Amino acid sequence: MNKNKFLTTLLVVAMGLTVTSCSNDYLDVNDNPNAVQAEKITPDLIFPGAVSTAYRTQANTMMQFGNLMMNSWAGNTYSFGGPFAREFNLSTVDNTFYTGIWGLYPRIANFAQIETYPNADHKQDYYVAMAKIMKAYYMQYIVDLYGDAPYSEAFKGQDNMTPKYDDDASIYRALITNINEAITLIQTAQDTNINNINNGLPTVAVVPGGTDIVFEASTDTEMDQWETFARTIKLRMLLRMSKVTGEMATFRDAQLQTLAGATFIEDEVTVNPGYTASNDDQMNPYILTWARTSAGTQVQNYAVVVASEHMANALEGNVILSDSNYSKFTGLKDPRRSRLFTTVVSVDAAGNPFNGLKGVRQGAVPGQPGAPISNTNTSKLGIGNFSGAASVASWLDVIDENNERGGVLMSKAESNLLQAEAALRWPSIFTLITPQAKFNSAILSNGTWLGANASQMNTYITSIASRPGLGWIGTDAQKLEAIMTQKWIALTNVNPTEMFIEYNRTGYPWTPLAVTAQQPNKPLRLVYPFSEYAANAANVPNISSAQVFVKNQYTPFWNQN
Repeated sequence: MNKNKFLTTLLVVAMGLTVTSCSNDYLDVNDNPNAVQAEKITPDLIFPGAVSTAYRTQANTMMQFGNLMMNSWAGNTYSFGGPFAREFNLSTVDNTFYTGIWGLYPRIANFAQIETYPNADHKQDYYVAMAKIMKAYYMQYIVDLYGDAPYSEAFKGQDNMTPKYDDDASIYRALITNINEAITLIQTAQDTNINNINNGLPTVAVVPGGTDIVFEASTDTEMDQWETFARTIKLRMLLRMSKVTGEMATFRDAQLQTLAGATFIEDEVTVNPGYTASNDDQMNPYILTWARTSAGTQVQNYAVVVASEHMANALEGNVILSDSNYSKFTGLKDPRRSRLFTTVVSVDAAGNPFNGLKGVRQGAVPGQPGAPISNTNTSKLGIGNFSGAASVASWLDVIDENNERGGVLMSKAESNLLQAEAALRWPSIFTLITPQAKFNSAILSNGTWLGANASQMNTYITSIASRPGLGWIGTDAQKLEAIMTQKWIALTNVNPTEMFIEYNRTGYPWTPLAVTAQQPNKPLRLVYPFSEYAANAANVPNISSAQVFVKNQYTPFWNQN
């Protein structure tokens, strides 16, 4: 099928499954997450629509939430009045705050529908495995951001419109079990298909090919990529549980053993159903949300979003603030800075102008520290985020490149940093992983993705090797800080909500609150959306805004210690 036609078809299918708009994921919260419709639609049609629509939430709502929580972005207060004030003051983290993330549920329901599709002949084994993996990928974010959630009784449509809320730890166990099942399904289907081919018999499991909009696996052996992705998601979940005790620690340790000697992803995992600039609906939602329309017209978000002063100062080597909190960055300019954000005329701590990043302090208005009226030109999102190192002459070229490379589900940099941390924490299990090599590889791969100069990136890695908390040196705690600092940079403008969750887990890197913050720290979880309190009041936990800022029984289980 022509890719453009395929994209149009899968979007229509995704909309038909849940009766929701693809243009604004905030509308997803009006869907009942358990109202699965069109039960007879086959997995090859359900899967690409579910993946591409889920990614829309990741590319817009979660992109904004994570970058603001991690103080990577600020609002352009020179042109707009009080942008992102709610995120900065944190006074109303309630049942209307970022409810679009809960809107992942209809997509998770789509994956669950594939799992229960009639499959006695095993033709759908690969699709079932892929659905289990993607369900785990997105359901993990629901647990990590909300704690307890509907799961065992969810996704049953009219059979149960008010599912109970399951303990979040039990959901994690179930998701890891799902991943294990997916790996077994792939391995069994591969063995059966390859054996049949060798014996002149017809294959059994249908290889997805073009309907696999993640890896485009068109042969049985290419399904190995899904198996590797599954193991990497599992590793991420087990690392999330690094502080748990008791039964969950025992479970974690047993599951870690199954990953000894395993391989993990070593490339960007992207979603691409055939993005094109034919019209806005067929665009990569990442560039459509944050930079340009299909016609090349600037979207308002591009003018609103600017680099934060915090991010700009870190990437520019602490020349903007000359603050002791940034001492590990002092004097070292990150080669990725001009790829992440645009360079303008900035001003250092002594008042001297230089060509580099200029950010705004979160919550500051013009005339206040962090938003001087003498320098109103600020750094916006750089083209490296959208087109990497590709040669581009105009925004239309950037749009084409971004559509071609798709949206990132998991980067090589994230995978390498997960492996580095795993080998640092459990060296007796991950004996084949050299953590420093994975750490350095992560930084280089992120630079490559952004289009940073390779020689400068190698010099940067050599330079940070003597800086505890930024490079691979010092105590294990300092190396963990370095992992999280580099993950913060690498996931900025890629998957920052993942970094925010990691920040809540580890406390790294140091991330200041906005000047207008009315809370002592960032939220440890989100509040269930109003739709849950209206439609499932008997089961949804009653969470107050105050409770999300302190550790308690409602905090995600892996962060209660």
